[in-house]
Amino acid sequence: MSETSVDVLDEADREREIWQLAIYDVMSPIVPYLEDDSVSEIMINGADDIYIERKGVIERTEARFNSEYELEAGIRRIAQYSGRFLGDNLEIDARLPDGGRVQIIRSPAARNGVSVAIRKFFKVKLTIEKLIESNSLTQEMADYLSHQVRSHRNMIIAGGTGTGKTTMLNVLANFADPAERILTIEDTAELQLSNPHVVTLESQKARKSGKGGITIRELFKASLRMRPDRIIVGECRGGEAIELLQAMTSGHDGTLATLHASGIPETLNRLETMALMGDVDIPMTALKRQIASAVHVVVQIVRDHDGPHRGRRRIATVAEIDAELNAAGDYTYRKVFEH
Repeated sequence: MSETSVDVLDEADREREIWQLAIYDVMSPIVPYLEDDSVSEIMINGADDIYIERKGVIERTEARFNSEYELEAGIRRIAQYSGRFLGDNLEIDARLPDGGRVQIIRSPAARNGVSVAIRKFFKVKLTIEKLIESNSLTQEMADYLSHQVRSHRNMIIAGGTGTGKTTMLNVLANFADPAERILTIEDTAELQLSNPHVVTLESQKARKSGKGGITIRELFKASLRMRPDRIIVGECRGGEAIELLQAMTSGHDGTLATLHASGIPETLNRLETMALMGDVDIPMTALKRQIASAVHVVVQIVRDHDGPHRGRRRIATVAEIDAELNAAGDYTYRKVFEH
């Protein structure tokens, strides 16, 4: 790395530190939780109602903002750092300088006042070895998944909110060939890939003038012309699913993506629903065939809500999807692992 490159990195680090101090200054009531590594999430339900999640357990705190105005000042600064235009928008997704994800919903949509959910970014990067040690998956699963990634199989990581989909995506991306050019596409950039050649793309909402915005779908279309060896989608949640499927079946294999779904059939059905949101006129049978041929592997992640492992995030099922529909026109798949 050249001396100039090091200077640029140092300057970027300094800028993040300055922003972090500025945000901490206006969000002081929750700073102790932002700095507590045992806290994974902070939930603000108005100025005087703040919860945290620690080791899988949600608890109410004594922290309070002095007023809604103080809380509003804090979220404005967070939005400013993220390049988001707050204005009259009632919903904003943003991030913190350390990579934490922030979801903001404002009054009157949030009836209790400004509501904020902060998903913290773990400073210590999880590795496949650490996930095996915590029993999130087995060594056999890890060996299988690493082979699938290296073989450029298209993979969907599915699960509910807070199950660790993004963490798993980060870990699995490390198995890609270091020589690959990887393009990531996200609504809010939160992936932290350690691969050497990564281009990070992030959607942007338009300004009041209607200019300056770019959607996930537009980024997806543009990314296909940027010579990617592999495309990684932080979360597929809408009409961009049709572009995702087309990329998977048109030479851009090795695509990885996450989505919200609670099972293997539910994952495939949700892909159908999202693809139809793309306003593409395609018969259902043709769409189902495209999904079956596009998706090679689904990794289902769950979170234990009770018992001795409460709060643990783990892979529950790994399934290979058959490339052809059955005689009834339904998906078929084979469970490779259950955990």
